[in-house]
Amino acid sequence: MHVTELVGAIHMHSSYSDGTGTIEEITKAAKEIGLDYIILTDHNTLRAKNEGAEKFYGNSLLLVGYEINDKENKNHYLALRVNKTYPTRMRAKEYVRKIKEDGGFGFTAHPHEKRSSMKEHPPYPWTEWDCPEIHGIEIWNHMSEWMENLTEQNKYESFLHPLKTVSAPPMETLAMWDELNKQRKVVAIGGVDAHAHKVNVLGLFEVEVFPYKVLFKSIRTHILTGSNYEVRNTPEGVDSASKIILHALEQGNCFVANDNVHDATGFRFFADQNGICSMMGSTVTFIPEMTLQAISPVEGSVTKLLLNGKIIAVSEQKNSMFTIHEPGAYRVEVLLHKKAWIFSNHIHVVK
Repeated sequence: MHVTELVGAIHMHSSYSDGTGTIEEITKAAKEIGLDYIILTDHNTLRAKNEGAEKFYGNSLLLVGYEINDKENKNHYLALRVNKTYPTRMRAKEYVRKIKEDGGFGFTAHPHEKRSSMKEHPPYPWTEWDCPEIHGIEIWNHMSEWMENLTEQNKYESFLHPLKTVSAPPMETLAMWDELNKQRKVVAIGGVDAHAHKVNVLGLFEVEVFPYKVLFKSIRTHILTGSNYEVRNTPEGVDSASKIILHALEQGNCFVANDNVHDATGFRFFADQNGICSMMGSTVTFIPEMTLQAISPVEGSVTKLLLNGKIIAVSEQKNSMFTIHEPGAYRVEVLLHKKAWIFSNHIHVVK
């Protein structure tokens, strides 16, 4: 099964909303890190898209969506493949439905946020789960976890080293994601939520928290595609590459990884039906003695196979083969050095 893997960062803010970086600064960081794509999600604006920012910067493609919220500043939704914004006076289920009707899709942002370390940055959780049009969930948000782990004891180190306190997605979010996938496909992504805020420490010096270049090394969403992806900075080339990336995210042909633990490039999770392979995000028909295979990029990792949110097998092999015996929503989690590392999207096995 030949696929192209594209590594990118999703969920960031520029000076068009509450971030400090310009498009030039953000894309420069993406180029230096070597990301294939980044997705800008400024709050309630598509100004960057309207001003022509969607294009290749070197080999890095910038795509523009936006982050919408309700009038209580809750229920944040990362809207992709969209050409217009909606008023924040709408309820979440309304703008989620509208985005879908317009041909877009999106992901609930930091859905179980509980941060309380900074009064000026309260939590913005998702509350309207009775919304069947929700397409996906941001299962891992760097900024949210960093702030929730912030203590008086570790705050100085956390400001200076923002990658160290990020350990794993919230269990509550993973549980909700698995529960929803019992009924239908709900896609997972990871987000950096980068703003590059600048904070004064001890009144002595200013520290840039969550620099784009630093966060681009952490929570990434790796896309897998069988399409012919090319870097061509023409309108046709940008349009073709954009469609490939957005289609893969829409279908769930992707996985989430903390690449600060180790570069996750090369990970694979697929179903094998007598030699016919289907990647994560697929829906396949159950057959007896069907196998699922997970390939880790490195030795020494631990792969857990989950069925409907429950761990049913554990492997310490680099190439793990699992024979399954019933339909359901299957995914894997991979740990490295006892640290959470890779979270695949589900493969839905149906009767």
